[in-house]
Amino acid sequence: MDDVDLHREQILRHVGPVITGRFAGFQTSYTREVRIGQPLVMAVFLAAGVLQLIAAMLRMKPGRRSFKELKKGPEFLVTPVRVRDDLGQTYEVEMHGQLPQSALHRGDLVQLRTVAQKDVTLPVRLVSLVNLTTMQPLTPRIPTMWSHLGPALLLQATLGLAIVVALAGLAMR
Repeated sequence: MDDVDLHREQILRHVGPVITGRFAGFQTSYTREVRIGQPLVMAVFLAAGVLQLIAAMLRMKPGRRSFKELKKGPEFLVTPVRVRDDLGQTYEVEMHGQLPQSALHRGDLVQLRTVAQKDVTLPVRLVSLVNLTTMQPLTPRIPTMWSHLGPALLLQATLGLAIVVALAGLAMR
């Protein structure tokens, strides 16, 4: 047996919704892509295309993003967070998004609220935490499908859909 194996810290996966312990630190972060539904993106893209077509006929230059770019989905930061309980056991949870670096210091007493992820091989996901040392509540924020599409495209899609409905209403008369 190797000396490294003897001193390797065992990292546990917590299954409960609340973990209370001392903040042991952040691990190396990486990015993960948010999956978004292709039919919904297609509907928004086509509805926005109606308004963009009208703008092109009126010789206006609307901003346009490709379907491939929209379909990809936003990326978010994943940071493994380690917490040590009163028994000295270390638990690892995933934090999606970001928190201010100054919000947590090693040894701070924290209470984490977690949820299980769809992929059971992944650790539980941090939903919110309270730094009990400073009594500061913290919630990491991640991009959503709606923030990825953006307000401009959603407005174009809404107006494009309204134009299609109005034209369909006129055609029915």
